[in-house]
Amino acid sequence: MDDAETVFNWSISEGYEPGNIITIGHSVGGSIAVALALRLRDKKLPLPGAIVSISPWCDLEIANPTMETNAGTDKILSKGLLEFFRDAWVGGTGIDVTDTRINLNRADLSGLPPTLVSWGTYEVLAGEDEEFAARVKNAGIDTTTVVVPGGQHSYVYGAGRVPEADAAIARIGAWVREKTKI
Repeated sequence: MDDAETVFNWSISEGYEPGNIITIGHSVGGSIAVALALRLRDKKLPLPGAIVSISPWCDLEIANPTMETNAGTDKILSKGLLEFFRDAWVGGTGIDVTDTRINLNRADLSGLPPTLVSWGTYEVLAGEDEEFAARVKNAGIDTTTVVVPGGQHSYVYGAGRVPEADAAIARIGAWVREKTKI
């Protein structure tokens, strides 16, 4: 998070308007894209113009039912792998998995810029991503979802080879252009 904030602030110091900066990422990067905006909001600093969060890991409790129901369809992630990643990230730090700095499905999402959340229906994270998108919308944020039927975790890896990935990426690109007016 410190690195993400440093890059964001450096971009502003270089003359980029915050409203033309989009935080974007997938998987844990999709969570960091949102967490950075929350951190900036809490510090009362300028926010990015929009957020794109693709296949974000929103719930480090790893408790959503799609962890089990999509275990046979997600060929990239599993509950066990996420438990390993969670331990590598916060194990031994004293940070609880419910801490709102890392668990977006427990965070106060008010005040975020327009946010696009995208995921594939075959992901083990699909349920928590759907929950997160609903929480963003319920917080009164301009929210868009791009759901990829049959999409795997971080479906963007299929760019140029999977028509559904290409279509989702095109929708995301159009949304970014609309939000930034670039």
